[in-house]
Amino acid sequence: MTREYESSLKVLVNRPNSELSELKKLTTDADTLAANFKHYFNHTLGRSGNCDKTHYYYSALVMTVRDRLMERWKETQLSYDEGDCKRAHYMSLEFLMGRALSNSMLNLDITEEVRKALHRFGLELEELREAEPDAGLGNGGLGRLAACFLDSCATLGLPVRGYGLRYEYGMFRQKIEHGRQIEEPDHWLRDGHPWEMERPEYTVRVHFGGRTVHRRGYDGSLVVDWVDTNDVLAVPYDILIPGYRNNTVNTLRLWKGEATDEFDLDEFNEGSYPEAVAAKNDAEHITMVLYPNDKSENGKELRLRQQYLLASATLQDVITHWLMNHNGFGQFADKNCFQLNDTHPTIAVAELMRLLIDIYGLEWNRAWEITTRTMAYTNHTLLPEALEKWPVRLFQKLLPRSMEIIFEINARFLEQVSHQWPGDNDRLSRMSIIEEGGEKMVRMAYLAIVGSYSVNGVAQLHSELLREGLFRDFYELWPHKFNNKTNGVTQRRWLAMCNPELRQLINNTIGEDWISDLDQLQKLAPHAKKAAFRKKWRAAKQHNKERLAKLVERKCGVRFNTEAMFDVQVKRIHEYKRQLLNVLHVIHLYNRIRKGDTENWTPRCVLIGGKAAPGYMRAKRIIRLVNNVAAKINNDPLVGDKLKLVFFPNYRVSAMEVICPGTDLSEQVSTAGKEASGTGNMKFMMNGALTIGTLDGANIEIREEVGDDHFFLFGLNAEEVQQRQGGYDPNAIIAADNDLSQVMSLLESGYFNPLEPGLFNDVIDSIRDPNDPWMTAADFADYVRAQQQAAERYRDQDAWVASSILNTAGSGKFSTDRTMRQYNEEIWKLHCEKKK
Repeated sequence: MTREYESSLKVLVNRPNSELSELKKLTTDADTLAANFKHYFNHTLGRSGNCDKTHYYYSALVMTVRDRLMERWKETQLSYDEGDCKRAHYMSLEFLMGRALSNSMLNLDITEEVRKALHRFGLELEELREAEPDAGLGNGGLGRLAACFLDSCATLGLPVRGYGLRYEYGMFRQKIEHGRQIEEPDHWLRDGHPWEMERPEYTVRVHFGGRTVHRRGYDGSLVVDWVDTNDVLAVPYDILIPGYRNNTVNTLRLWKGEATDEFDLDEFNEGSYPEAVAAKNDAEHITMVLYPNDKSENGKELRLRQQYLLASATLQDVITHWLMNHNGFGQFADKNCFQLNDTHPTIAVAELMRLLIDIYGLEWNRAWEITTRTMAYTNHTLLPEALEKWPVRLFQKLLPRSMEIIFEINARFLEQVSHQWPGDNDRLSRMSIIEEGGEKMVRMAYLAIVGSYSVNGVAQLHSELLREGLFRDFYELWPHKFNNKTNGVTQRRWLAMCNPELRQLINNTIGEDWISDLDQLQKLAPHAKKAAFRKKWRAAKQHNKERLAKLVERKCGVRFNTEAMFDVQVKRIHEYKRQLLNVLHVIHLYNRIRKGDTENWTPRCVLIGGKAAPGYMRAKRIIRLVNNVAAKINNDPLVGDKLKLVFFPNYRVSAMEVICPGTDLSEQVSTAGKEASGTGNMKFMMNGALTIGTLDGANIEIREEVGDDHFFLFGLNAEEVQQRQGGYDPNAIIAADNDLSQVMSLLESGYFNPLEPGLFNDVIDSIRDPNDPWMTAADFADYVRAQQQAAERYRDQDAWVASSILNTAGSGKFSTDRTMRQYNEEIWKLHCEKKK
C-alpha cells in the first residue's frame, strides 16, 4: 500500500460526521424508490420494457435497496473510526446468509413502500424475492449461526465485522434420483451477486510453500525470512449487514483467492496454454468450493489452504487498518478481539505470532501477550473425531513458518504444564498440541485453547461436557478461560420475516417491541388461556401449513393434509442426529396401520430433509432408506391420509423459511451428549412448534423455558449414555420389544428394497451393533411413547394450540441478541461512543 494512498484514506476516514449529515439522505417513499428502480433498470442494467427476465428486475431492486444501506454503512464505519472503538472480528469458514432482500427491507422498514413502487410497473414483490439465490456459503448450523450473529451485532450497534471466504460454489445442490442423493454444483454466483462490493484496494498477499531462512539481524536478534513462496492474492468483497431500524450497517468481508499474475505470456505464446494459466487456476481453486472433500491428500491440502487464506488475509487486513490510525501495537490488544468460530480459523493463533514477530519485529513474549489477549475460541462439537487435526508433514510443506511457530508455542506450553504437574508424562502427552504416534498431527483445538483468553461452548450441557470431558486437562489448568454462551437465532429473519401471519397477530396483541427485544414475547403467555386468541393463532398456523403443503407438493409430488400433524426433522444428515430413529418410528406407525391398529389415530405428515456429506456413505444410505420407506407408504392405498412421509430435497435457508412456520412437531432427537446446541430447535420453538427431544444441547434449556408439560421428552440422558458404553446389548433390547422386533423384521426381510437385496444391511447392522455410539435401539421404546403422547395432545387442538402459544412466549432466551450481549459483556467488552 502506497504512502499516498494511506494518506488519502486517513483523510477519508477522519472526516467529521457533520460533513456526512449535510448530505441529502435518500428517501424511502414509493415515488423515490420507483424512480431509482427505473433508473437502475434502464441505465445501469440497460434493459427496456421488452425485457421479461425477472433477474434484471430483481437486480434493479437490489441496487435501489442497497443505496439506502450504503449511506448508513458509510456513517456507521466513520463513527466507529472516530470513536476509536474496540472491535471484534468474527472469523468463520461458513456464513450461511440465505437471501438478503426481504431481510434488508424489513430492517430498513421499507417493505410496503417497495411493494407500492413495484406495483406501478406491474411487478409483484414476491416474484422478485424468489429470483434471489440462496447465498449457500455454509453447511448447516455453524454457518447459519454466524449469519444470525452478524444480524444481532448490527442490531445492537456492536462494532463487529465478519470475515469469511467468497466461495464460487456453495454447498452442493442436492437432487434425489431413485431415492439416492445426487450432488450437483451450486454455482450461486453464476448471475453475479448485486449485494456485494469488490474492494480491490484492500487486496493482501498470502504465502504458501517455500522455506524458512534463519539469520541474525543488525542488532543481533534472530530474524526468520519465509522465502521462495508461492503467493496468492486475497481480494475482499464486502456485503452490508443492516441492523434493525437503527441506522447501523456492519460489514461481512469475504476473501477470494486470485493469482498474483494473470498468466505466463511466454508460455502462452509458445502454445503451452494449460501451463500458462496454472498459477491462476491454483489460486482460484482455493475459494472455488465450500468444503472440498478432504478424503484425498489434495483435498486436505486445499482445505488447509482455505483456512490459512482466511486467517492470514483477515489478520493482515485488521493490522493494516490499525496502523493507519495508530502508532505501533501498544493498545492493539485493548482494541481488538478475534473470535474463532470453531477450529477452522485457529491457524490465526500462529499467523498473528508470525506477523507480529517476522513482519513487525516484536519479540516473542510481547507478541504472545498480544495474541493471547485478542484470540477467543468457540467450540461447536463434542465429537472427538470432528476436532480438526492436520499432519505435521503437510504443515511443513505448505506453511513451514507456521509449523515452526506452533512447535515453539507447544514447547513453551508443555514447560508450563510440566511445572504445574511435575513428572506427569501422561498428561503432557494428552495436552500436547502435537499428537505423537504413527504420524505426527497438529491438534487445532488445542492450539486454539492455548492461544486464546476465552473458550466457550454453545449450550449449558455442551459447556459442562467440554469442561468435564473433552478439555478437562485444560480446564484444570485454566478454569478462568472456560465459559458458556448458549446459541440463539435472530427473530428478525426467523419469525418477523418468515412468518408474516404470526408476526401480525403478535404485533396486534402485544406491539412490535419483541422484534428487537424477544423477551417481550412473554406477554403472549396469558393469551394462551383465551379461546378467541387461540382461534386466531390456529388460523395463522393453518395458513402456514397450507403454504408448506404447497411447497412439499411442488418439490416432492406428495400432498399433505393440513389437518394432520406436521412432524418435521430438517438438519444435516448424520448418525448422531438420528434421522434413522425417526424412520424407524415411521415404519412402526406404518406397521400399525397394516395391522388395523388405528383406533383414535392421529393423521401425521412426516418431513425429513438435509444433506449428507458426499463421502459419508452411511448418511447417504439413510437418505435412501427414507425415500424407499416413503415410496412404500405414500403408494399404499391402505394408508391413505393417515400417514405421509417425504424426503425434502436440497434443504436450505429459503426452504426453512417456509418449513419452520408450518411445523407442528419439531424433531430434536440426537443422542444425548452429542449435539453441541442446535439452532433449528430454537427456530421451530419460536414459530410455535412443540419439541420432541432428548436432554441434549439446547433442548435442555428450551424445556426449562417452556416447562415440562409443553415438551415431549424421551431417551437416555448424557450420563446414562456414557454408563451404557461397554455393556450395551441392542439385540436383547430388540428381542424384548415387540414393536421394535416387528420394525426390524420388516427391514431385514427386504420389504423396503425388494429389488435390491441387502441394500440396507449396513444400516441394520449399525442398529444391532453393541458398539453403536448412537444407541438407536436403546431409545426406541421411549421415543414411541413420547410420540404417542404428542399424537394424543394433537387430537385436543385447544391444548395443542395453548402449548404452541407458550412455546413462542418462552422463546425469548433464544435470540442471538441475548447471545451477542453475553459475548460482548463477558468476552469482547466492546465499547464505542457511536455518534447519532
